[in-house]
Amino acid sequence: MAEIHDVDVVVFDVLGTLVDEPGGLRAALHEAVPAADDAWAEELLTVWQRHVELEQQRIAQGHRAYANTEVIDREAAQRVADHAGLADPATIARLATAGQRLPPWGDTVASLERLAQRLPVVGLSNAGRTALLRLNAHAGLRWHQALSSEAVLAYKPAPEVYQLAIDIAGCPPERVLMVAAHAWDLRGAQAKGMRTAYVHRPVGDPPTGADAFDRRFNGLDELVTALTAR
Repeated sequence: MAEIHDVDVVVFDVLGTLVDEPGGLRAALHEAVPAADDAWAEELLTVWQRHVELEQQRIAQGHRAYANTEVIDREAAQRVADHAGLADPATIARLATAGQRLPPWGDTVASLERLAQRLPVVGLSNAGRTALLRLNAHAGLRWHQALSSEAVLAYKPAPEVYQLAIDIAGCPPERVLMVAAHAWDLRGAQAKGMRTAYVHRPVGDPPTGADAFDRRFNGLDELVTALTAR
């Protein structure tokens, strides 16, 4: 496998890679609908996820003007409320901010802390600016800089999002490593010339046989050990 010692900046996807997005949303749904059993909560989660995916696709295809994740999450929360028969405005409003209270995976915080002592660490997320700020604080994520795709009014895997990270890194793309649990995200980074590292997560999008990422890891601790063993 390719070595990844020769990188100057490490860029991390956030949602799903560093925080458990489905798990956090499930917890918020159980809070909003206490009577929901696991099957009902999964159905509501599907309603939420389908809305978010569809609206981001519509934006990417030019069928809708850019709207950040706070707007789309409010819409998703209302769709869930309609589906579940929720009518309390305060409950719906809190549900709409569920994406700002996602829990980190068990190895996230310590691994970021360890890596940040050796290399510049950047977050690159589809979460809107305000949502990303609050999510970082809630999950205890340590960055040297956190970038929202809202800065370029697009969502990954749009190429301008990865270019944002490359520009901030201030070095050639082949010296920038993109880390994600989603193969589609890494393909987008690869198309811009970035190095790529896949990290397995239970909720990720695993590589196919056609993917040729630089490295694959079972967790962040393995990744950080590989990056700092020099």
